[in-house]
Amino acid sequence: MSAPQIVLGLVNGAFYALLSLGLAVIFGMLNVINFAHGAQFMMGAFVAWMLLNWAGIPYWGALILSPLIVGAFGVVLERLMISRLYKLDHLYGLLLTFGLALIIEGLFRNGFGSSGLPYAPPAALSGAPVDLGFMMLPKYRLWVVAAAFVVCIATWLVIEKTRLGAYLRAATENAPLVQAFGVNVPRLVTLTYAAGVALAALAGVLAAPIYSVNPGMGSNFIITVFAVVVIGGMGSILGSVITGFGLGLVEGLTRVVYPEASATVIFVIMAIVLLARPAGLFGRA
Repeated sequence: MSAPQIVLGLVNGAFYALLSLGLAVIFGMLNVINFAHGAQFMMGAFVAWMLLNWAGIPYWGALILSPLIVGAFGVVLERLMISRLYKLDHLYGLLLTFGLALIIEGLFRNGFGSSGLPYAPPAALSGAPVDLGFMMLPKYRLWVVAAAFVVCIATWLVIEKTRLGAYLRAATENAPLVQAFGVNVPRLVTLTYAAGVALAALAGVLAAPIYSVNPGMGSNFIITVFAVVVIGGMGSILGSVITGFGLGLVEGLTRVVYPEASATVIFVIMAIVLLARPAGLFGRA
């Protein structure tokens, strides 16, 4: 009975890592608490469903197109609304994105209803599960964990080890100086927000075959993901990845040992971490 719960925890951890990574990118580079992240995750799943059912574009195409489409929506959102809040208190960004999340979720609920829509995994990732020796892991879930891990590490490498990442980090510290070197900081900021949104949409596409595609799927994840980000450290890219996967496994193991606590164990850990280290495990004061 323990293996399925561990598998579930590992898969949830992959989504926690991807979603908290997007949140960390947006907060770390833009200082905006993006509460619409769950709605953008849901949009990624719905765009994949629409591409399949309305345009005949299968899963592999949606894996590329859906993040691009939702990321383009993020560009519009950032230019029209979020860019006006950078010099204001974090509370304004939180309230704006929370309102946007409610609007987006309401529009999708009005258009598609509240019941889940099926989205089948690709044929190449269906069939018999993979024997890992200590557990049987369905092919699609193994793909989700591997894909999330690769995307998380690649994002961390881009931000920490490339010139583009250096520009991003410098722009958060001293935007006028970076602008003086000929870097278009407003465009860089817009593309950073779009990249964070695209990560949420990518997670939505990966989630579509596992969870039913429905307007509430983002709100089911987002509160837990915010707890993961707080534990890892707001704005810490590596912290989000490590705590995302780690807390997913902790949640899965808790379901085995003490199922009643599985829904609250992450929040208990968050309370302990905040008491001992308010900036998070990997965050800076």
